[in-house]
Amino acid sequence: MNTLLRIALVLVIIGAINWGLVGFFQFDLVAAIFGGQDAILSRIVYALVGISGLYAITTFFTPEKVKM
Repeated sequence: MNTLLRIALVLVIIGAINWGLVGFFQFDLVAAIFGGQDAILSRIVYALVGISGLYAITTFFTPEKVKM
């Protein structure tokens, strides 16, 4: 697994945790850390998570290497 894919997956996991917090507790952790949903840093994090999710889709189309 290359470095870019690892970074993308970490950001996807962060996004999933944030959405879980929003769904269960109505608490947006990214917004709380970076100053609200409209703050530029929050929007950057949201954009990076979205781009990472799109990039992570490529894992479905990459053939697996068989290790022996």
